[in-house]
Amino acid sequence: MIDSIDIRQLIPQRQPIMMVDQLVDADEQSAVCQLTIRQDNFFLQSDGTLAETGIIEHMAQTASAHCGFLALQSGSNDEAPIGYIAEVKGFSLLSQPKLGDTLTTTIRTLLSAGNVTVVSAETNAQDRPIATTQLKISLKE
Repeated sequence: MIDSIDIRQLIPQRQPIMMVDQLVDADEQSAVCQLTIRQDNFFLQSDGTLAETGIIEHMAQTASAHCGFLALQSGSNDEAPIGYIAEVKGFSLLSQPKLGDTLTTTIRTLLSAGNVTVVSAETNAQDRPIATTQLKISLKE
């Protein structure tokens, strides 16, 4: 059951850079993660909003959680796969999330070849769309 999976099993990031609280849903092609923006968030700006880089990192960590979920489903007991953002394409910010908002990001796999995966990402805050992008993720071999 997804809600019983500790997010630290799925992603290699640790505090203060953990940008996902939980995996909400996942299947072979997509994943949904959430993050509540707290006062101690590394990417929180002085005006109480989350920096664009924080939104992108949250999107990338949602993709990372998806990779970790797939590895767990395949029976891998190793550490969570390590990936790197290789490209951010077409980032669009519609609204700046703020302290206390809960981000919900859905990623969908568009292409996977070898150790490179391309995903689309859409982030909502308080059920409103706030950002979209396409990410190319390169997994460490």
